[in-house]
Amino acid sequence: MKGVVHSTPLDYSKTFSRLSHNEVYLKLENLQKTGSFKVRGSYNKLISLSKEELQKGVVAASAGNHAQGVAYSSQMLGVDCTIVMPKGAPLSKVLATKQYGAQVLQEGGTFDDALAYALELKEERDATFIHAFDDEAIIAGQGTVGLEILDQFQDVEAIICPVGGGGLIAGIALAVKEKNPHIAVYGVQALACPSMKTSLKEKKPVMVESTPTMADGIAVKKPGQRTFEIIQKYVDDIYCVDEMEIARTMLMLLERNKLLVEGSGACSLSSLLYEKVNLKEKKVVAILSGGNVDMNFISRIIERGLVESGRFATFTITLKDKPGELQKTLTSLTELDANIQSVNLNRMGKNIYPGYAGLEISVETKNNEHIDMLYKVLKESNASVEVAYF
Repeated sequence: MKGVVHSTPLDYSKTFSRLSHNEVYLKLENLQKTGSFKVRGSYNKLISLSKEELQKGVVAASAGNHAQGVAYSSQMLGVDCTIVMPKGAPLSKVLATKQYGAQVLQEGGTFDDALAYALELKEERDATFIHAFDDEAIIAGQGTVGLEILDQFQDVEAIICPVGGGGLIAGIALAVKEKNPHIAVYGVQALACPSMKTSLKEKKPVMVESTPTMADGIAVKKPGQRTFEIIQKYVDDIYCVDEMEIARTMLMLLERNKLLVEGSGACSLSSLLYEKVNLKEKKVVAILSGGNVDMNFISRIIERGLVESGRFATFTITLKDKPGELQKTLTSLTELDANIQSVNLNRMGKNIYPGYAGLEISVETKNNEHIDMLYKVLKESNASVEVAYF
């Protein structure tokens, strides 16, 4: 695989070390070719196929990173590649997959619909299906991340890894534990889709209900059988992080380390910062598994992160409709160092009575304590005040 995939940097972070009271290193798979670790497993799977299998072409189903990994690997080996993506897949990911030379077919409204069609296509064409995670060659390819970490940082004491279907953590845990069983390996899932954590409790792979999450790359409702068995044997524990914690971590990575990391990639560091993983004074590697954030989504991620960290709020105020009231409200905010972003004043509305006006004002703030201070000041001089943190 050398020369085909990057040996990604292991970057020491002084900021996150201080915040988590550990010695923290970031494994930058967001800088990998195609923007995520997925290309490792995809390429390893393809080079494990026979010449006859490669000549028949390959088929895969994906809404994101796996699609690009398979397409890139197929292009490198001159293999015909068809990727089935759901109709709602982000345009940027569809175009990126096409640019790697794959034929992209969009079928169904969900990933499951795309997967069903891809399996039909595989039978119809007698092609080879490339699974996103539940495949030994895929798992082994992802495990090269673990081997690189051992080469780059021999004193590592713990590795934290995002978990979806389980291919990445299964490969890393197997590779690392077989070389040094004293290194702890922890997994992290989005609380919105805790399939592997639930499966370990049930002692078998189970399907879970999920809710929308910004960590869509690990929102896998049922883990693989092979990955489950490896994780059950080698992984020390699995934790969950919520949407607020993911959003804040993405923003911190962007601000502090100038790293654009997708929601699933930020989960490992998030678990450390929010003390889900109980580690102190340890040498820790957090794997940032990918950086493929849709360009239209970046601004929303930043806005969500600002809101979650108490740096943006919107106040809805009912004030008296007479000269000077608006100016007085604006002055009271600016005197407390709130940076006003937008102002919307209405005199007509369901809950606006004669002699009053409805004011919606968005402000840039310092933290949640600052928002509370602004709220108290506004409450002293207005009929009603509500604050929306999102």
